[in-house]
Amino acid sequence: MIVQDSRLKVTFFLFFCFLSLFFYFCNTYRYTMSNLPEKRVVDFINEHHVLTLATSFNEEPWCANCFYVYLEEENSLIFTSNFDTKHIQQASHNIFVAGSIVLETSIIGKIQGVQFQGIISQPQNELHDKARKAYLKRFPIAMLMETHLWVVDLTYIKMTDNRLGFGKKLIWSKDLLFKS
Repeated sequence: MIVQDSRLKVTFFLFFCFLSLFFYFCNTYRYTMSNLPEKRVVDFINEHHVLTLATSFNEEPWCANCFYVYLEEENSLIFTSNFDTKHIQQASHNIFVAGSIVLETSIIGKIQGVQFQGIISQPQNELHDKARKAYLKRFPIAMLMETHLWVVDLTYIKMTDNRLGFGKKLIWSKDLLFKS
């Protein structure tokens, strides 16, 4: 029984590695950009600057807090982190990440927060230039250090906003269209 469980784990691991590499290297996905989150969600994300990023690899979860900037047109979160951090090491094996952005308050009627899912990568070419410019504009102190930019291409967002009614959720998901 232990041998079968090990084989099953290895099979699932290899399948997800293949799937991750398929999406990442083949660039076989594209999105419809007319499907963007509603203004309340975008405004909330823009009002804050720290996210919690959750990663996982080999059945070991991890989370990290990161300063971020939001690129509205791309619907992506940009942050900086070194290659040797645990969350980036895990993301190099599993590009599917999750996270949250929250408003700290003890008043139940004012609770707001975003939970998200996305695909992490290093920005390339024009996106790298745009991301770097936006990040340094928001966090000019980053000019003084070596920065490695990362982008989380958002694929799912759930915003809780108790100002709209207790437990009110605003849900958004990106339409994935696969090339044939």
